[in-house]
Amino acid sequence: MSGEGGPRHEEQGLPDLSVVIPAYNEEHRLTHTLDAIADHLGDGDSGGDWEIVIADDGSTDATRALVTDRDDPRIRLVTSPRNRGKGHALRLGVAASRGRRVLVTDADLATPIEELERLDKALSEGNSAAIGSRSVPGATIGDRQHRIRELLGRAGNMLIRRTVVPGVRDTQCGFKLFDGDLAREAYAASRVNGWGIDVEVLRHLQRTGVPLVEVPVRWSHRPGSKVGPLDYVRVLTEITRIALRSVRPADLYAALLFLLMSVALYSGRVFDPAHRYLPDSLRDQNQWEWFFAVTADNVAHFRNPLFTDLQGFPDGVNLMANTVMLGMSVPLTPLTLLAGPAVTLSLVMTLGLAATAAAWYWLIVKYVAHGRIAAFLGAALAAFAPPMVSHAHAHPNFVVLFMIPLIIDRALRLCTGTRVVRDGVVLGLMAAYQVFLGEEPLLLAALGMLLFAAAYAVVRPDTARAAWRPLLRGLLIGASVCLPLIVYPLVWQFAGPQSYTDIEHNPRSFNSPLALLSFAERSWLAGDAERANALAFNTTEQNAFYGWPLALLAFAILVRLWRRPLVKALAFTAVAAAFLSLGREFRIPLTGVTLPGPWALLADKPLFEAVIESRVAMICAPALGMLLTIAVDRLLPARPQTSPLTGPLTISLTSRYVGLLGVALALLPLIPAPLRAVDRVDVPAFIADGTWKSYAGEGESLVPVPLPDPGDAEALHWQTEAGLGFRLAGGYFNGPYGEERTGIYGAEPRFTSNLLRDVRNSGDVPPVNQSWREQARVDLAYWRAGVLVLAPQPNDGALRETVEKLVGAPGKWVDGVWVWDLRKGS
Repeated sequence: MSGEGGPRHEEQGLPDLSVVIPAYNEEHRLTHTLDAIADHLGDGDSGGDWEIVIADDGSTDATRALVTDRDDPRIRLVTSPRNRGKGHALRLGVAASRGRRVLVTDADLATPIEELERLDKALSEGNSAAIGSRSVPGATIGDRQHRIRELLGRAGNMLIRRTVVPGVRDTQCGFKLFDGDLAREAYAASRVNGWGIDVEVLRHLQRTGVPLVEVPVRWSHRPGSKVGPLDYVRVLTEITRIALRSVRPADLYAALLFLLMSVALYSGRVFDPAHRYLPDSLRDQNQWEWFFAVTADNVAHFRNPLFTDLQGFPDGVNLMANTVMLGMSVPLTPLTLLAGPAVTLSLVMTLGLAATAAAWYWLIVKYVAHGRIAAFLGAALAAFAPPMVSHAHAHPNFVVLFMIPLIIDRALRLCTGTRVVRDGVVLGLMAAYQVFLGEEPLLLAALGMLLFAAAYAVVRPDTARAAWRPLLRGLLIGASVCLPLIVYPLVWQFAGPQSYTDIEHNPRSFNSPLALLSFAERSWLAGDAERANALAFNTTEQNAFYGWPLALLAFAILVRLWRRPLVKALAFTAVAAAFLSLGREFRIPLTGVTLPGPWALLADKPLFEAVIESRVAMICAPALGMLLTIAVDRLLPARPQTSPLTGPLTISLTSRYVGLLGVALALLPLIPAPLRAVDRVDVPAFIADGTWKSYAGEGESLVPVPLPDPGDAEALHWQTEAGLGFRLAGGYFNGPYGEERTGIYGAEPRFTSNLLRDVRNSGDVPPVNQSWREQARVDLAYWRAGVLVLAPQPNDGALRETVEKLVGAPGKWVDGVWVWDLRKGS
């Protein structure tokens, strides 16, 4: 007898091998199985130094009698008073085993006992568990299962690999050899009573660091399987329970806290989204609710989800050229149709923000630091930094970023070169999905990863040399997967109806250096709306505002941890992104000196020409969050360090307290106050009660006065409340202008729309002449106007008088609005 533990077993007269077989109503198969195992072991395994333990799971046939009638003390029976499942039977059987090695095999002996030699060889090579596998190279499949059962098995194995037991291709093959003591420990720790016991035991062994290996075996399907259709559901339930038990409580608390933080931020709207409005979203809340509504309407009516003419009639809107988030709006169509777009938008933004924080937390724990408190703070900064809170008013495409950490993780996996093809394919699928969540965030994430990779390659050239080939290969594979999925939508976006070539942003769409060091308007402790609005062009685009305390803290972390390559790379990424966000040129504060900005190198390049450059500073949020994580993980009470990127560091008690105080002072001003919310403006009864149906017929539009535009998009809310029953002239979207098809915000302006907008803004009634009336008739005909509708609003008297002069007729007061019926014959 050889191997560790052998002498102890010899002295006590214990067997070298225990074979444990779970059995339930196996009277027709068990005799052959016992004979085959006994014949094999009696001839070839130490002259009979073995035992077979039959774990009967409450059989109602002659299974028990078949065992007790055999005149062989090496074949033993343990029983359960009732049927409780394979897991319970194996727990009994393994607990009763005494062998130095324990072989667990099924009663049908689908894997011949002769395959034991392969598993035994694997144990002799230093492994503590040898898993018979049908999925590794060298395995042989004889008689196959039914095709459906085989497909279900493969799907189950893939799910198990992804969620519970990574790296093991076949957990369910009933032929496994263990070190005896480890087997008894693992099965004793199990709780599952059903078929999921194999997964739970392997999960236990993996978490304890036990070396295990998959061994190719011969396998043939045997008739008489006890696995029924409902057992697949039970196994799925058991796998879910195993996966949940393996999650650390701290991770669950972190996810719950992220959710509570998100709910607190949206507390003014989340409990009544249909009747509450975030005024600092300007017109964007109406726009995004319309995006979700029109996508659901297109899907429900089997129309092209990339286009609609419900806004901007008759030209329409290229939805792919607008950030409609098809990756969310399409799958959430049932919710939108059932509960309304306001509820969908509220849930997407509230849950999406929490999911983004959880994704950053997962990534940080995996690669940066295992300390949960430090990871929580870093992820909170990454997801709830001032720029993110600013976009949280009404830009779900910059709030729902949970795919970005997953994409980063997949890129880092490619650098290891282990499973380049698989990881490349997954990366391509993830990138394609992110395109349908938001292209600009994906572009910014790619820019951030490029900055980080360049910096890390400089400080760790050895790592870069080892990683670039598999990374490049994986990226090419990912591109080959991604591009076919997105090529048609992108062609539609850039060359389809109502596409545009470029878009002019606000001339103040860059950050000033002061914006990077100031506090955001929504800062609970230090918010200054006047200063923030002076440094950003609107409340949804406060894309910096990290505050000078955080900048000082980041500098201190860089100085204190300068030797660490990760710190250098993260610091470079944050600084480079901040400089890029300054725009084509920037002025040094308190001086008249203006310098060229690095953004000038990218501003006119394809893709980048449409980016609002101040948003590049959003890259700083996760970089600063990871720097914060590294620092806090060092400052908290000492513990064994296991992260390969950070390593141990000794800190005095005084330094620890001073450091934690600095962290607190840097983060407290960044805590956001809940977003302001107000009661929503009531929809006029003319719209809400459906009176409009008598005025806007098929092929006609409803023309609000003034026409909806980026300055006033309440008519979009009318349209969603009316179930998208009528078409709107004008609108709030991105579309083309002129022969050059330059992008603008809103529909292409016409004489009448400009005139009505000016009256709204000024309150002055212009001198309307005959040529203006003729132009108004041309514009109304172009819009195919069925009715003009003027709701109560500032300067509505001037607007009413102007419209009466243009159409040559007085309006009619109908259900709370002034109406001009323009239908033929009216």
